Amino acid sequence: MRILVIGGTWFLGKAIVQSALLQGHEVTTFNRGRSGADVPGVEAVHGDRTVHEDLLKLAQRGPWDAVIDTSSSELPPRDVLLTATSLARQARCWVHISTVSVYEGWPHEALAEESPLLKCPADADESFGYTGEDGSPTKYGFQKAGGERAVVQVFGDAAVFLRPGVILGPGEYIGRLPWWLERAKRGGSVLAPAPAEQRIQPVDVRDVADFALRQAAGSVSGGFNVTHPDGIAFSDFLHECLHTTGGDGTPVWVEPTVLTKHGVKQWTEMPLWRTHAGVWSVDSQRAVEAGLRCRPIAETVRDTWQWWAADGRPVDHPRWAEHGIAPEKEARILAAL
Repeated sequence: MRILVIGGTWFLGKAIVQSALLQGHEVTTFNRGRSGADVPGVEAVHGDRTVHEDLLKLAQRGPWDAVIDTSSSELPPRDVLLTATSLARQARCWVHISTVSVYEGWPHEALAEESPLLKCPADADESFGYTGEDGSPTKYGFQKAGGERAVVQVFGDAAVFLRPGVILGPGEYIGRLPWWLERAKRGGSVLAPAPAEQRIQPVDVRDVADFALRQAAGSVSGGFNVTHPDGIAFSDFLHECLHTTGGDGTPVWVEPTVLTKHGVKQWTEMPLWRTHAGVWSVDSQRAVEAGLRCRPIAETVRDTWQWWAADGRPVDHPRWAEHGIAPEKEARILAAL
């Protein structure tokens, strides 16, 4: 296949490019050239997807069998619409990396692809939407839902939407798994969110990449929830972090009410911890039937640790500083138990 990857220089975009090249596909990437080096072997086109003239120049490099858009997270729907419209005649299908945040019920309700989406116009600007008092819905979710609507408006039944929850693995720029790895390495008593058997649904970035390429080559359209179908016990996740780093830590499982009492912020200060009923109840059976395969968490943890030890933080990202509880605060909570 001839594939255009919008983005393609870091984390998921880079993983898609690397996997595509290994499979023998011809890959073009389009980005501003600011967030990482181009992967050797691609036809790299630099430009700004919010600039119509840059998109017209890109379109001249087509046609492609598929466009895989990995770079719309920070863009309003109108810019997604501009990109899709500019490339409409140059691609057979569009694979769009979206998010579970597009659902009205996220994160309070169990979700499937049939669950209703947030409503946002395809041409909305960055001001559309709001974040609720309890943190849901989110303005981000509205914006991403509008981005999906923009792609549907242009590509119709040739549009595919991948809706991951949490993606982990080598190259992660948010810092969730790297923080847990560093915390495990430090050892001692490790503050951990009870219950230990709580199952979480992160997916490995390489598995998402392979699934995106599978959908680019296929003929099935619509949305796919890309979450771990069986889930992973938090205790197993933390055990793998301790085992991989050689840390001598001992998890101290603390009830959510106690963590909340001490002001521990869900999702950020305690990465991957969130008490909402639906956060880890996202049905991915449709994706499994379409070829999603999730590797063991031990492999994700091991490979991320190897990458982290060799290369470290990939790019500066504002969300990195949000993640992880300060050692002093953790110590105070443990001492108060």
